[in-house]
Amino acid sequence: MKLAVVQSHPTQYYSPWFRHIQARSEIRLRAFYLWEFGVTRQTDRQFGTAFQWDVDLLSEYDHEFVPNVAREPGTHRFGGLDNPSLPERLAAWRPDALLLFGYKWKSHLRAIAWARRNGVPLLFRGDSHFMGRGKPPFIKRWPLALLFRQFRGFLHVGAANQEYFLTLGVPANRLFFAPHSVDDSLFDPNRSDHRAAAEKLRRELELPPGRKVILYAGKFVSAKQPLELLRAFTTQNDNAATLLFVGDGPLKAELQSLAAENPAADVRFLPFANQSEMPARYLLADLFVLPSGGLYETWGLAVNEAMHMGVPALVSERVGCQRDLVEDGVTGWVFSHDSSEMLRDRLARALASLRSPLNAEALRRRVLGKISTYTYRQTTAGLQRALEEVNAGRR
Repeated sequence: MKLAVVQSHPTQYYSPWFRHIQARSEIRLRAFYLWEFGVTRQTDRQFGTAFQWDVDLLSEYDHEFVPNVAREPGTHRFGGLDNPSLPERLAAWRPDALLLFGYKWKSHLRAIAWARRNGVPLLFRGDSHFMGRGKPPFIKRWPLALLFRQFRGFLHVGAANQEYFLTLGVPANRLFFAPHSVDDSLFDPNRSDHRAAAEKLRRELELPPGRKVILYAGKFVSAKQPLELLRAFTTQNDNAATLLFVGDGPLKAELQSLAAENPAADVRFLPFANQSEMPARYLLADLFVLPSGGLYETWGLAVNEAMHMGVPALVSERVGCQRDLVEDGVTGWVFSHDSSEMLRDRLARALASLRSPLNAEALRRRVLGKISTYTYRQTTAGLQRALEEVNAGRR
């Protein structure tokens, strides 16, 4: 089947998947991009840093950029993706099915309308959930439930996302598990270049052998609770552990100030790291922490990356991947997002467990075993099942 994919912009998570589909399946895919973020140097609104991804996002799969006429392009507002020629471009390619990533933008609604007019089956992929919010009242559910009736299939990424679709009235037989996954050829702990880069970084940071490294990597924003993590770490009174912050954002100055007020705690900061630099930072770490307390940590793909490198994670119960990937005391640790006491406790448990070589190795094996079923191979299999059902329905 010819599958058209409409996506806001190339991303470090989906472009490698599209290459995998092109090389290892019978699906003929073309990605229609609505914005050039990530492949041209632009400022991320939350990082506050101008960058472009340093990994290949465009080769070895079919794609095109559809001209965007928005005065202020971006995904932060409905009109930020405004591509009037999208229906024309889709019609020229004549797909058998159309896969949408999202619905909150002008051009996505154009694509839905075009597909419905022309009898092209629609598939949807998203990772939203209702964790922390509860089931919304009917008056808020029905518009989205009505929109979702336009789709023939839904690629859900995990347990919380599956419940989200079921809550909005999507029939179970239209749901296909296509797990969130990352490029495991990049996040490979056995690659010698990653190991050499991690050792170089350890020397530069002057980290002594045996020191346990706790890693936070991402945006320094309140919803992700980096300040709460720093406060929890300063109460550990552990002179054999380092908390390493990698990233940027509006809370950076406050984090640095709080760290300076607690000189007994070894807290380090590294700047935003591009995609090719992250494997070395994960290899440097013994524990990855994603303490998000906001309502919209829909998955947390950095957890996938860390786990592929053999690193367990400490996450809050509001992180979307928690129910699928992080089992407390088995593949990591889980705390309640609003309990600083529980965060301190789980951090202490993690450090104690990781200091035992036997426990640490058993944990690493469990982490690698769990993440081994979250690869592009499994994600593609879910997409293929959805397409087979769509194709069968058209006969």
